[in-house]
Amino acid sequence: MRTLAHISDLHFGRIDPAIVEALLAELTEAPPDLIVISGDLTQRAKHRQFQAARAFIDRLPSPSLTIPGNHDIPSYNLLERFTLPLRRYKRYISREIAPIMIDDEIAVLGVNTSRRLLIRDWNWAHGSISREQIAMVSEIFHKLPDRLFKILVTHHPFLPPPDAPNTPVLRRALLAMQACEKADVDLLLAGHLHLGYVRDVTTHHAAIRRSILVAQAATATSTRVREEPNAYNRILIDGRDRVVIEARTWAGRGFVCGQVSDYVRVGHRWALQSERETGALSRAAASA
Repeated sequence: MRTLAHISDLHFGRIDPAIVEALLAELTEAPPDLIVISGDLTQRAKHRQFQAARAFIDRLPSPSLTIPGNHDIPSYNLLERFTLPLRRYKRYISREIAPIMIDDEIAVLGVNTSRRLLIRDWNWAHGSISREQIAMVSEIFHKLPDRLFKILVTHHPFLPPPDAPNTPVLRRALLAMQACEKADVDLLLAGHLHLGYVRDVTTHHAAIRRSILVAQAATATSTRVREEPNAYNRILIDGRDRVVIEARTWAGRGFVCGQVSDYVRVGHRWALQSERETGALSRAAASA
C-alpha cells in the first residue's frame, strides 16, 4: 500500500503564507510515501520565486517528484523564454524534466507539457505533449512489471472539468491516452486549471475501452483560486485493484476532508464504490 500527496499550482509570488505553513504541517504530521508536484511552482518564474519554491521543497517530509508548469517559464525575458525556457527551473528545482520513481508497488513518471506545439506558437498556456514524449511514456511503462500501479504526471489536463466540457486540454491528449491504455497506465495526475475533480477517461472518449482515472488537483497555496478553495489530493493506492482519492480542502484554519472517491478494479474498468463529502483516508486504509 502506498500514499501520495498530489499538490499543484503553488504559484510562489502569489501565495498565502498561512496555507503554505498549514500544508507543510499536515504533510509532516502524516508523511506520504511520495509528494507529487504537478507544475506552476512560481507565478512569473522570477529568481526569488524559484528560491521560495526551492525552500518549500527542502522542507517537505517525504521524497518528491516535480515537473514544471507554464508559469515556470519566464514571461518578461523573451530571449530566455524562447531559447532557454526551463533554465531557471533546472537551476533551482531539478535538471530532470522527465522524473521517474519506481518501487515495489508503484511507478510514477512525470512529463513536461509546458511546451509549444509549433515553433511559431507564442502561447504555452494550453500545453502539448510531443510524439516523442508519447513514445517515451509507452516504452517506459511497457517495460515495467504488471504488478506495479502506473501513474503519469503532467501539468496540463487530459480531460476537461465535468461542468465545462469545452475547456481546452493538453494538445495530443487523446493520442497520449491511447498510448497509456496500451501501456496499462492506471492514473493520470495534473493541475493547471485550479480545479479539482476525478474522472474516468472512458466516459469522455468512446475509443478508449480500458479505464484510466484522471485526478485533477486544485491550487494548493495560491491566492489565485477559481470557484473553489485551495486544496490538494491525498491518494491511497492498494495494490493494482483499489485507489482512494481524497481532496484535502482549505477551511480557513487548516485542511479538512472534502470529496472522497473510492474505486476498485473490476476487469478492465474502475468501478466507483463510493463518493462522499466527509470521511478520512485513514479509515479507507483501515478497511483495505
